[in-house]
Amino acid sequence: MTVEERPLAARPKCQDRPSQREPALDRTYYVYILASARNGTLYVGVTNDLARRVHEHREGLAPGFTRTYSVKHLVWYEALPTALEAIDTEKRIKRWRRAWKLDLIEKQNPRWLDLYPTLIG
Repeated sequence: MTVEERPLAARPKCQDRPSQREPALDRTYYVYILASARNGTLYVGVTNDLARRVHEHREGLAPGFTRTYSVKHLVWYEALPTALEAIDTEKRIKRWRRAWKLDLIEKQNPRWLDLYPTLIG
């Protein structure tokens, strides 16, 4: 019996067709930190479209932590080549002590400038 002759339930899931979950080869993923103010409330996130996602946070388009605590200023981000690397990095940073996160921000952005305007050009 060939794969095509098997009932749907018995067929391998990704046989002979591209998976919708295959990563895009030219996609960049971002881990980012938002702040309410210098040394204020922090939020760590991950996205594949940094400008769009930060815009959503700034405009309060989605309910949640950033809207509740007015966390809107992009103060740090890093581009990564794969979703897995970005998610792993986000999880690692979320487990860090606050002082380590502040140090990470200060090394790249010592004046705590909002980096969002640099994204939209």
